[in-house]
Amino acid sequence: MHKITQYRDRCIGCNACVEIAPDRWRISKKDGKCTLVGGKPVKGIYHVDIHEHELEDNKRAAISCPVNIIKIDGR
Repeated sequence: MHKITQYRDRCIGCNACVEIAPDRWRISKKDGKCTLVGGKPVKGIYHVDIHEHELEDNKRAAISCPVNIIKIDGR
């Protein structure tokens, strides 16, 4: 199992993560920032556990983020 962490307050809404991993990322209609689908906020930082089959797309999404706000940790 792996964990995605998103520092959403620093998101600029570039949409790169949504283009690469649309099953896990969406653009919010409220503020134009990317939203981690299934993410649970803890003090404004969003976290979600993902399965192995989601890992590669989300790694590419993290690498493509121009403000480096997506982190993926292995467990």
